[in-house]
Amino acid sequence: MKSISYSKLKKELLKDPEVKKAYDNLEPEFAIIRQILQKRMEKHISQKEFAKRMGTNQSAVSRLESGTYNPSLKFLKRVAKALKSELKISFVG
Repeated sequence: MKSISYSKLKKELLKDPEVKKAYDNLEPEFAIIRQILQKRMEKHISQKEFAKRMGTNQSAVSRLESGTYNPSLKFLKRVAKALKSELKISFVG
């Protein structure tokens, strides 16, 4: 069986208009995850420490960062507080 890199597979899959549309619809979730990860890394906070600051467990942080958990606004407020950041939500367009 021939192996294929993630980037090549992604490129191939995104040629399908339905797959591309579904992928694009997930961009807001991806953007939130990227921002959370970036902030946590900038502050040199482990998932375990981050979870402790949020009053949750490390597995909840892992699910959030892997995209398998759809956080509530209340949860995102706890994320912002744990990162000593301000949560801003906007609608553009």
